[in-house]
Amino acid sequence: MKYVKPKKEELKKRLSPIQYRVTQEDDTEPPFQNEYWDNEKPGIYVDIVTGQPLFTSLDKFDAGCGWPSFTKPVDDDLITEKEDTSLNRVRTEVRSKLGDSHLGHVFEDGPEPTGLRYCINSAAVKFIPMEDLKKEGYGDYLKLFDKQHQIYNP
Repeated sequence: MKYVKPKKEELKKRLSPIQYRVTQEDDTEPPFQNEYWDNEKPGIYVDIVTGQPLFTSLDKFDAGCGWPSFTKPVDDDLITEKEDTSLNRVRTEVRSKLGDSHLGHVFEDGPEPTGLRYCINSAAVKFIPMEDLKKEGYGDYLKLFDKQHQIYNP
């Protein structure tokens, strides 16, 4: 699958106002009032702009912060990090590499094994349920869930 960032005009038509503000203008959606903060279904989260896979439900946890939180991305090479000094403090912003979408921030207060908490705006991602992965063109990611299933159900 080829992941390409659409032109600004197309993004304005395709994305909702909050999705556009979050991904293109570095905004943040309200906690506990977003689509995926409490989603517990198995699947993957892809960049709303390009469709590139970013996170899986296997690495999602309830951080109690009101946004979807993950211990790690699907692949470190799919995201970029940069210093964010807004709000008069230093944070690490997380962006999608190909789409250059603002996703959220990463903090060092997460659970093991990484100790990281990728705090991600729901408006920056689209959830693809495990049962739809093949149909939506993400069939290669099914193997991640097969491994997890075997670990817990030998």
